[in-house]
Amino acid sequence: MESADRLAITTLTAEYARAVDRRDSAALTALFTPDVVLVLPPLLNGTEQDVELVGRQSVVSSVVDSVSRFVLTRHVVEQAVLEPISGDRARGEVYCTAHHISRRADGHRDRRVALRYQDTFARTAEGWLFARRELVVDFTEDVAVRVPEASGAENADPD
Repeated sequence: MESADRLAITTLTAEYARAVDRRDSAALTALFTPDVVLVLPPLLNGTEQDVELVGRQSVVSSVVDSVSRFVLTRHVVEQAVLEPISGDRARGEVYCTAHHISRRADGHRDRRVALRYQDTFARTAEGWLFARRELVVDFTEDVAVRVPEASGAENADPD
């Protein structure tokens, strides 16, 4: 896999995190193939089995809706291992720590999720895009956090 392809895919994963945290549906939509598949594990979908979403609109709506209930989120993209499948397809495992901040009567809480994305990427006329993202949760924790007023969290409705 060429260095330029690795850089493009790594940038794609960072752009995903930024679009999710900004709740930017348009930016998020531009990161997926039209027939993208997103697989959410039971811990994140509220059922007892994986849920598979298909298509840009379904995926984007689900992702934005899921983070919109939080005061703020911060997805920290960590290491990525990328492997070519063919000239126009690659797979990767991307580590992420996802912070989900909510306001409660006793202050702010962070539901941290240590996860890995099992990704398939496709090179298109628009560049490298996500063709499939499957989330794997390694662990979660819930901790008290201090959120400075400058973060904008003081303007959000309590959860």
